[in-house]
Amino acid sequence: MSAMKKRHLEPELDSTNAERSLCEALLTLRSVDEARAFLDDLCTPAEREAMRDRWSVVPHLVAGLPYWQIHDATAVSITTIGRVARCLEQGSGGYALAAKRIQQRRKPAAATGVRSAR
Repeated sequence: MSAMKKRHLEPELDSTNAERSLCEALLTLRSVDEARAFLDDLCTPAEREAMRDRWSVVPHLVAGLPYWQIHDATAVSITTIGRVARCLEQGSGGYALAAKRIQQRRKPAAATGVRSAR
C-alpha cells in the first residue's frame, strides 16, 4: 500500500496578510446590521456564540464584578470568564479599547437624558 503524495500548496496570502485583510474588511462595515451580516457569513453558529459569550462578560469585568456574579448574569462559564479577564489584564488591549470606546459613546446620551435604542 503506497502513501498518497502530499502536495505543498502555497496560500495566496500568508497568515499575516490574511489577518490584515480580514481586519480591513471589518473596518469597512458601517452599521450593526452590516457587522451582523458579515459575522453570519464568516462564522459558524458555535463561533458566534463563543464570541458573544466572551464579549458579554467584558463590561462586568471592567465594572469589577466577581466571577460568580458574572456567571449568574451571563451564564458564561467561569473558565471563559477567567480567560477574558486574563486578556483584559495581559492581552493586546483590544477588549479594553473597545469597551472604553463603547462607554464613551454612551456617556453623552446618558448625560443628556437621551435613551439609546435597544
